[in-house]
Amino acid sequence: MTARDFDPLSVDIAAFAKQSGEASGGWPLAALDRLCDEAHADAKPVAGEQVEWRAKGETRARRGGEPQIWLHMACDARLSLVCQRCLQPVDTAVHAKRSFQFVANEALAAEIDADSEEDVLALSRTLNLVELIEDELLLALPLVPRHPTCPQPLKPPDDAQPLEERANPFAVLGELKRKSLPN
Repeated sequence: MTARDFDPLSVDIAAFAKQSGEASGGWPLAALDRLCDEAHADAKPVAGEQVEWRAKGETRARRGGEPQIWLHMACDARLSLVCQRCLQPVDTAVHAKRSFQFVANEALAAEIDADSEEDVLALSRTLNLVELIEDELLLALPLVPRHPTCPQPLKPPDDAQPLEERANPFAVLGELKRKSLPN
């Protein structure tokens, strides 16, 4: 498979791995809808922002059987997420690096995946590498994105009412206890 024949939207993984294929490139970040949905509403990706990716196919000889088919991929992107402290955009680097073993069918993939630390997928005629990259970037997003130090502290809304002073619940229990005890 020559570089010119490589289409990241439709990769023949078996052929790519047998030829120890290597490919890399960039993909417009704005074209990855699910990933863009995670961005801050005021800082959506614009034209020119890219996801950089690299992929390498490999076959590993296996004693007494067909060689194993592997795909190694890495991708990097920058995305403005919602800071969970101040709710402002926070520029976040997202990196994913994974290896996938491909097997003959879904049942075998599920069986091997349950006992393996590696990711196991069912081999299909073609694989959309861009979708796989988007999936991995989504999994690599931080659970709680935030600034190290927020540029602006969160302000209460103008119509916020001050909290009423409430009695300590344990003081109330203490009063009940004193009233119930004979003097």
